[in-house]
Amino acid sequence: MNLLSRYTKTILILSLLFSANEFYAQQGSITINQAPELETLLALKKEMNGSDSDSNRYKIQIFSGDRTGAEKAKSNFEAKFEKIPSLLVYETPNYKVWAGNFRSRLEADRALEKIKKEFNDAFRFKPKKKDKK
Repeated sequence: MNLLSRYTKTILILSLLFSANEFYAQQGSITINQAPELETLLALKKEMNGSDSDSNRYKIQIFSGDRTGAEKAKSNFEAKFEKIPSLLVYETPNYKVWAGNFRSRLEADRALEKIKKEFNDAFRFKPKKKDKK
């Protein structure tokens, strides 16, 4: 019986010694070297991602009609939804008020749900690409 206890104690001590190395975390430092042009490219990408003219993004149309009505709808929208940008657009023969610049359809649908409470005719859409000539 004593032999079994000694054997168990020996195994326990050896396993603790071998696993002791695993309990200590290593410390170190990292140095990142990057070209200065990378900062310029990152800034350009951020600017492009925030651009209102990106046709891969979704928008919500809250009004289509005459100029006076569009301006009134835009000011009402801005008063109620301060965090969502709005834009007055002229597409012959109507003035339209577009809101938001959403990256995904889900994001646009969530905003549309809130906007529809104030603007019943609002709908989500994805602007068509304009050809540059």
